[in-house]
Amino acid sequence: MPATPFDSIHLSALFDAGETAKLFTDSAEIRAMMLVEGALAEVQGAAGVIPETAAAAIRRASLECQVDPVSLAKSVGQNGVSVPGLVAAFREAMQAPEHAQFLHWGATSQDIQDTGLMLRLRQALVQAEARLDTILSRLATLAETHAETPMAARTYGQHATPTGFGAVVAGWGWPLLKARGSLAALRADCLLVSLSGAAGTGSALGPDPAALRSALAERLGLADPGRSWHADRTPVLRIADWLSRVTLALGKMGEDLVLATQSGIAEVRLGGAGASSTMPQKQNPVVPSLLVALARHAQGLNATLQGAAIHRQQRDGAAWFTEWLTLPQLVLTASAALERTAELVEGLEPEAEAMRAALDETGGLILAEALSFALAEQMPRPKAQAEAKTLCQAARAEGRPLSDLARAAFPDLPVSLFDWSAQLGQASAEARAFARAVRG
Repeated sequence: MPATPFDSIHLSALFDAGETAKLFTDSAEIRAMMLVEGALAEVQGAAGVIPETAAAAIRRASLECQVDPVSLAKSVGQNGVSVPGLVAAFREAMQAPEHAQFLHWGATSQDIQDTGLMLRLRQALVQAEARLDTILSRLATLAETHAETPMAARTYGQHATPTGFGAVVAGWGWPLLKARGSLAALRADCLLVSLSGAAGTGSALGPDPAALRSALAERLGLADPGRSWHADRTPVLRIADWLSRVTLALGKMGEDLVLATQSGIAEVRLGGAGASSTMPQKQNPVVPSLLVALARHAQGLNATLQGAAIHRQQRDGAAWFTEWLTLPQLVLTASAALERTAELVEGLEPEAEAMRAALDETGGLILAEALSFALAEQMPRPKAQAEAKTLCQAARAEGRPLSDLARAAFPDLPVSLFDWSAQLGQASAEARAFARAVRG
């Protein structure tokens, strides 16, 4: 087994992170950092910090030159960071020492690496948003179409009261919709440029480091933090938290679908399921199981990543290395969950007959709460609860429907009391409200 399934030839189709996987390769990281170096030179040239001719040459080279990741390995092993080796290789590739000497002027490694990371995270969020939109659109259709499809709600794995499949779908979708709605603020607050120099003071960045940072932010389409954030990893942690929230929400959906498709329940039909190597009758809920596994992985990665908040002094290698070990995997974990869920929901359908059969098999016991409240119209609530409990015990002992015993004991009960569709409460309204919210 390879170090991660995302890098595996034979496992990557299962853990498919889509286009996002391309953002976390060596070449993508180097390209992003070169773009930052080119943009930095451009704004420095415009501000007169470095010669404009050098700035133009560096900018052009940042788009045209290629740096082999292999050439950086020895330097990274010694320096603990990619940028010194990158700058050296970049200067050599330019073959113009009179211009190359102004590359990386006044910046520090973390400025380049963090800003390059933000460029890649920006694109990862764009891709996540597109997948979320696909998922939410399909869930909205399911919720609306099946707002009146009754099924048994379950708490602690036991039959509780009737609900609607549309409301269950809405329950999966609301956390995703809330996450989708928070993206604009997340981008504005956390996709930040970094330009602070060696110790966060900008002392070698010219007469107006703040103006330079602002210009670089505008040039790259990132936000200007108005400060150094070398040792404040809040922007990274907030993005990681958003990715974790989405992945956990999809994991909850996966958990429900594993249960809903199990033998003896089979209340949901998956568009595609996995085969067993030895049991030909099986159709395994592969993607729902994958969503649960990815959610658990995201939980662990995010917990580890929180340690990156503890930066020593103005910069800390240990905290930074923690990000490198965990953040890319977390992004790909969330991306894989979104990618596979987008496929899953297209073929997802309820088995309405199985849902109704599960309700019928309770013999009306699933309506015990409704019965107790109906009886409370005729007697004090405590007595109504006691009567309902007695009737339930009798129904179990005699193997008779609760509705027959209840109507025999209390002939004036409402006709609709034991009608599933009349006992959905707000389930149908909640399903439709979710669909409207998605489309709104």
